[in-house]
Amino acid sequence: MNPWLLTYDGFDPAQEGLREALTTLGNGYFATRGAAPESRADEVHYPGTYVAGCYDRLVSQVAGEPVENEDLVNAPNWLPLTFRADGGDWFTLGRAEILAYRHTLDMRRGVLTRLLRIRDSHGRITRMEQHRLVSMDDPHLAALTMTIVAENWSGLLEIRSALDGRVTNSGVARYRGLAGRHLVPIRGHAAHGVIELLTRTATSRLEIALAARTTLAGGRCRGGAEEGWVCDDRAVEVKAGEEVTVEKVVALYTSRDRAISESEAAARTAVVRADSFPALLQRHVRAWDRLWQRGHVRAEDAGVQQILNMYVFHLLQTVSPHVAELDAGLPARGLHGEAYRGHVFWDDLFAFPFLAPRFPEITRALLRYRWRRLTEARWAARAAGHTGAMFPWQSGSDGREATPRLHFNPRSGRWLPDRSHLQRHVGLAIAFNVWQHYRATGDTGFLAGFGGELLLEVARFFASIATCEQEGRYAIRGVMGPDEYHDGYPCRAEPGLDNNAYTNVMTAWLMRRVLDMIVLIGAEGVSGREIDLFTRMARRMRVDFHEGVISQFEGYQALEELDWAAYRRRYTDIRRLDRILEAEGDTPNRYKASKQADVLMLFHLLGEEGLGEILTGLGYGWNAAMAVRTVDYYLGRTCHGSTLSAVVHAGVLARLRPGASHPFLVEALNNDVRDLQAGTTAEGIHLGAMAGVTGLFEARPRP
Repeated sequence: MNPWLLTYDGFDPAQEGLREALTTLGNGYFATRGAAPESRADEVHYPGTYVAGCYDRLVSQVAGEPVENEDLVNAPNWLPLTFRADGGDWFTLGRAEILAYRHTLDMRRGVLTRLLRIRDSHGRITRMEQHRLVSMDDPHLAALTMTIVAENWSGLLEIRSALDGRVTNSGVARYRGLAGRHLVPIRGHAAHGVIELLTRTATSRLEIALAARTTLAGGRCRGGAEEGWVCDDRAVEVKAGEEVTVEKVVALYTSRDRAISESEAAARTAVVRADSFPALLQRHVRAWDRLWQRGHVRAEDAGVQQILNMYVFHLLQTVSPHVAELDAGLPARGLHGEAYRGHVFWDDLFAFPFLAPRFPEITRALLRYRWRRLTEARWAARAAGHTGAMFPWQSGSDGREATPRLHFNPRSGRWLPDRSHLQRHVGLAIAFNVWQHYRATGDTGFLAGFGGELLLEVARFFASIATCEQEGRYAIRGVMGPDEYHDGYPCRAEPGLDNNAYTNVMTAWLMRRVLDMIVLIGAEGVSGREIDLFTRMARRMRVDFHEGVISQFEGYQALEELDWAAYRRRYTDIRRLDRILEAEGDTPNRYKASKQADVLMLFHLLGEEGLGEILTGLGYGWNAAMAVRTVDYYLGRTCHGSTLSAVVHAGVLARLRPGASHPFLVEALNNDVRDLQAGTTAEGIHLGAMAGVTGLFEARPRP
């Protein structure tokens, strides 16, 4: 096995969506799924292209209500490249007999190769070889070559190269009933061997311009255009056994880009000036070499090494050093599909341990994304009656809360209220990332600047939502923890939970770090009253316990036990237990059942020693036996409905119960490559889990 190659032999329509996601090529600025160039979106193929930070909002009617959703826009498709023989049908996989098929991703070089041998309805056999790149050297360029051999026929070979702006956001089945036509065609034309397409997003009014240069030696050229689509047709006479190579180079710009006059002219100029495919490839491979020198994670087993290479590859395609020049966050599903609408959650928390020591320019840029939305976060806190900065659980273009008001349960067919915006712990993740970046770089100037501002404003928010209650303990009420299944109490109308242990302990951790920062850089801008409050909260946050374990939240011990064995017998897969229970007219809020690690996230982030230090600093009794008991308790009450859960459990158990960690390590490694979450990888990779897996193979310092 070559651990740098991901190879698929044979065409399997049922697996094509997964293969497209896992063979996506990108450079941090944009990424394109590994779809066949001749394909269009249908039940098998989905050739999506996504530009970092390119969002648009549309209003849909959901359950009789107008609902606005923000999506990462499916940009115009630059891939279309196909052929036909002697006036026959234009080639697609559904119109020919496939004699041989191989689809290979070279992760070392960032190149996608496709080998086909087909026979058409007239018995003509054609061999084809394609190579594709999305340039890591120049983030605005991509290129594709196709070499065709007419094995047993001679005649006219026609090539069609196109740009298609008629695409919609329709890559996730459960979203297809919602508005998804984000692109408005402006114009397209062909001239002097270059085709150009200009579109604009519907409400954000962001221009997306593409230009393509297609080269075929000795070929006759004819251009064509219709609304949202433009093509360059070439034709050449071929003889049996002859090779014909066509090259397509594409430039993509948007009106968000720097140092341009306007996007259309920039794309045109870039594609005219671009080198040939071999020269572009040489510089692209050199750029990847530089990334691998900094980012390679090693494993002893070749199969594990292949998966690690793949996961690092996709992480760096989503947030390469090019993001240092962008205003973009880390989308939970990468730039690989449309699940979660391309939103930014807390997944960067799992990526920073890998990125910060190796690529601090990337982590700094991701924190800049948060800092640029600090004004919106401050306003959100103020509107809710608080101070500081209340960051959104789901973020997109401008930092407004982008969490949908409703979510769809495909098992019951019902739209349900989405309360996940109550996961205020996203601010704690941002603060944790600030500290990870500082620890990796030692940059006190960063703390004295925007990094410290983020840390302080998040601390002010948590200080404002905490209330000093009995015995001088600080409580935080009406929130959700990382578990996500529990969004309220069975007998309480208002949503939210009280004293989620993860939120409260991490708040105590945050107050300690703010006080550390003040020691490092001084207390300018922080009042003595605030310092006193931060100090008290660092020592007096409330944490509930029951049966000698940390309670996930206040009142957890009163919930019912779930009959896990009965549900496993009744359903083949209970990862999405929330959907199962809702379809039965029930709710997870009644049970001691978690979607993913919640309390165990404390062990994951802080380690046993760090967690113990905070708990004892809060005045609670804590020892190694309680740690093991807590881990075992939640291990038996978690259904792992998130890819992040296996990552956290594998890491925690490796330290506390090594013999129990292996199944979770295997699941964490295979979650995306084997698509263990019931077909969801085809809608976009799980970037936080991919990044988190890399950390399982390296020692992590205490935060």
